[in-house]
Amino acid sequence: MRNKVWVLLCLLFMESYLGMGRGIIVKQEKEDVAVPVATMSPPEGNTTFIDGTTWCVARAGVSEGDLQNALDWACGLGMADCAAIQRGGPCYEPDTVLSHASFAFNSYYQTNGNSDIACNFGGTAAITKNNPSYGKCLFRTSGSLGSSTAPTLGKHRQSLIWWEIASILLLSYILM
Repeated sequence: MRNKVWVLLCLLFMESYLGMGRGIIVKQEKEDVAVPVATMSPPEGNTTFIDGTTWCVARAGVSEGDLQNALDWACGLGMADCAAIQRGGPCYEPDTVLSHASFAFNSYYQTNGNSDIACNFGGTAAITKNNPSYGKCLFRTSGSLGSSTAPTLGKHRQSLIWWEIASILLLSYILM
């Protein structure tokens, strides 16, 4: 019985590893590129209809490690729609942590009430009135229906992997 549990654990870890190769799990190691964005933090609460549309973007000058941690949270536990910043997506280029974090932060911000709290990310983000969209990469607003790509199961797949790990560990504990 123990052999079966170990085989299941090995298969699970292989699936996780292959998931990283398919781009399901966001991992980036690129240099920062400064994108100048003038920002003024608006009053607490939903500001979209007070002074016009707002977006949440990554702050230039923040360490790449802090941005990467915030990006990982936004696309993971924060459940932001990060499909557009995956390889081949309309917002993949420029392939920088700053650019990808801006897209993910805005996705989370627009989905979670357009408030200062929804655009904090440990001080790595700021609210702006300047539309950060470029080319085919469209940043959501509170009135828009989605991101610049069709929805995928990528963000849900990552959660599913962790549930599989937890289930197998529980099963191995019970059977041993």
